[in-house]
Amino acid sequence: MKKNLNKLGRFLSFILRHSPQTIDIKLDKNGWADVNELIKGINENGKKINFEMLNEIVETNDKKRYEFNEDFTKIRACQGHSLDVDLELKSVIPPKFLYHGTAERFLPKIKSEGIKKINRQHVHLSETYETAYNVGKRHGKPFIIKVLAEKMYKDGKKFFISKNGVWLTDDVEVKYLEF
Repeated sequence: MKKNLNKLGRFLSFILRHSPQTIDIKLDKNGWADVNELIKGINENGKKINFEMLNEIVETNDKKRYEFNEDFTKIRACQGHSLDVDLELKSVIPPKFLYHGTAERFLPKIKSEGIKKINRQHVHLSETYETAYNVGKRHGKPFIIKVLAEKMYKDGKKFFISKNGVWLTDDVEVKYLEF
């Protein structure tokens, strides 16, 4: 059952962050999907899910990737969208340093171009070295980059923090990185 929920969770992430049209649903401008339409769409796509399973995915996801609205009629991903959605994030003052976990194979490009959001709305940063390490190891041999977040902020760059604690910003120039 847990393995099935993990697979459904990955599919849910794909739908809510990148491709709602896969199950013929639409997200509103703030990234919310109607829960009943989502469940129906997933079931019609050959996977089996009900509200209890969906709620368990939301509650047990170790990265806290999803959130329900107050009456549990809508659901959305907290960050990581390649779609243009407004998560209604407020600009916040970052700590002195943040961390970016990546794989060693990406270092030459990062050292020459900085950290790019590529097909996402934001660059994702972590408040702790350990969290960044766990992110980096998902992509290969991990390497952690220290980001001079306070300096970026003082230079006019904006930072946001998602509901699940991921720090978000636009592209990070090389001058703000320590390798």
